[in-house]
Amino acid sequence: MRRVATYLVALSCLVPVALLCTSLLADVYPQNEAQCQAFLHRLSDAAIERTHHSVRYDPAYVRIPYPAGDVPSDTGVCTDEVIRSYRALGIDLQKEVHGDMQANFWKYPNHVRWMLRHTDTNIDHRRVPKLMLFFERQGEQLLSSKNAADYNVGELVTWDLGGGVPHIGIVADMKSASGHYKIVHIIGQGPKAEDAFI
Repeated sequence: MRRVATYLVALSCLVPVALLCTSLLADVYPQNEAQCQAFLHRLSDAAIERTHHSVRYDPAYVRIPYPAGDVPSDTGVCTDEVIRSYRALGIDLQKEVHGDMQANFWKYPNHVRWMLRHTDTNIDHRRVPKLMLFFERQGEQLLSSKNAADYNVGELVTWDLGGGVPHIGIVADMKSASGHYKIVHIIGQGPKAEDAFI
């Protein structure tokens, strides 16, 4: 366990390793620390590329195809930017989350928060608490920290916007004026790289 605090929760490079082990994506599966770091930098690059897209924040429930489904490309929420960044690397989080939820439905926050009795490929992967649990189930969850220097390029971070509203972003290989890595996320005005550690 690397750190303890209550502000952000980061997921390490072990997350994509475990995720890729359970999929058929051997061509992008990190075999060692160097490949893991390269994977995280590619994820950061994919997230940064998303900041060049015009996306209107829209949390509406939308029926989408399965697998490889997506809401309209000009709409989305914070999870959609994470999903699209992973998809740029050949990883379909819709499919991966659905598969894990089918096998472990009652471990996910369905029945309590959303009063669901079955999986829903249209929305399950688009909910922060479900993505958090999915990644926790796939690998090592790093302990959270209030120290921005503890976060590394390509890590996923989640935080509470207030009132129990969870949010998620990707640590980008871009530094802010404060010297902190920026977080790519979407909250209101499209995908942005911002210093969320302030």
